[in-house]
Amino acid sequence: LTEFSPNAVQAGMEAILSGAAIVADVEMICVGLSKPRLSYFGVTTQQFISDEDVITQAKAENTTRAVQAMRKAQRQGLLNGGVIAIGNAPTALLEVNRMVREDGVRPALIVGMPVGFVSAEESKDDLSAISEVPWIITKGRKGGSTLVVAALHAILALAESAQRQK
Repeated sequence: LTEFSPNAVQAGMEAILSGAAIVADVEMICVGLSKPRLSYFGVTTQQFISDEDVITQAKAENTTRAVQAMRKAQRQGLLNGGVIAIGNAPTALLEVNRMVREDGVRPALIVGMPVGFVSAEESKDDLSAISEVPWIITKGRKGGSTLVVAALHAILALAESAQRQK
């Protein structure tokens, strides 16, 4: 059910150890992550799905808030070198995939686990064809924010263990 590109876990650990931001598609991911563990590494979480400017832009361009949220994150310089965490919105993942291919965006890791019937499977299949950035996905329609949080907690625990061994 879960697939990893080569070195995805290592890339995630290195990003966490360097204090990279985690950009999520929805607030549920940010809320689910351990605040003490994040602060230990100086990692912040960001999500923009409910921001007024994102909502306005989505209406103006007839796109989804998830697409506009990822574009806002890119404008703020959060995607390159960041950890992208998508558990709800396939359109957010499709937009990040597009930015990787067309705009040269290079996140440290993409955790792509959107759930649902509409574009969820396609968005993850699309990500699995990308070799430019490391990724972790759930195959098919299954996924969700809780699985993204679990994957990130595992990477946080591995990073903490690696740091303590130094």
